[in-house]
Amino acid sequence: MNKPTPAAERASRSSFYLGMRILPRAQREAMFEIYSFCRAVDDIADDTGPRELRRGQLARWRSDIDAVYRGTPPPQLAGLAQAVRGFDLQRQDFIAIIDGMEMDVVADIRAPDRATLDLYCDRVACAVGRLSVCVFGMQPDAGIALADHLGRALQLTNILRDLDEDAELGRLYLPREALQAAGIAATEPREVLAHPAIGKVCAGIVERAQEHFRKAKAIMAQSPRRVVRAPRIMGEAYRIILAALVARGFAPPRTPIRLPRVKLLFIVLRNLL
Repeated sequence: MNKPTPAAERASRSSFYLGMRILPRAQREAMFEIYSFCRAVDDIADDTGPRELRRGQLARWRSDIDAVYRGTPPPQLAGLAQAVRGFDLQRQDFIAIIDGMEMDVVADIRAPDRATLDLYCDRVACAVGRLSVCVFGMQPDAGIALADHLGRALQLTNILRDLDEDAELGRLYLPREALQAAGIAATEPREVLAHPAIGKVCAGIVERAQEHFRKAKAIMAQSPRRVVRAPRIMGEAYRIILAALVARGFAPPRTPIRLPRVKLLFIVLRNLL
């Protein structure tokens, strides 16, 4: 039996490991490499070490990505380089992901304006989608559209799911305009999350996420089923999470919402069949 690669071992800790496992081998291994890259730079963003140290670590990742595209990858990125060659993955998408992580490193994001939030979502989520749809084999126009809508839907759901976890890191991704419209002048995360109008703010984010989910679903319905199995799984799983968040509500105390592994397995099996 072949020993799992480091990227595969790292991906095995992802809640979407089962979704990646259903892909043909070359696609599966490419997705493991993309996930491993994303996990590594995300860990830097979420670390609590000195900001300058973390910016230096992200700068080294930029250099490593440049080396991949020069054809001289560092040994630990040989698998990623193979994925880049095999699926024509674009350098700007890797750099966009690093830029998105740096937004969290330069300063804690607190109540960004909508344009900044949209840029953040594009970098940390849609760019991952643009890499992924190349691996899945989608047509370029449909793939980019799916990456944009599904990426935003997933990231907005993450923001709603992780409100308290992000607040522990001093972060608040709810848009400033929505806070002001609800009568919330504060931007300090704990103060905002304790405000009686927090549900009104979150309701607007829920509506935006649902609209992106609807558009993503329409794109997938027009695509060959074999190339959208993995994004279908991700979309279905996250719609369940979003529905659970709405049912729970956003007033404190907020009990954590997680997708049970058995439910994810059911989604995977249903899409396989």
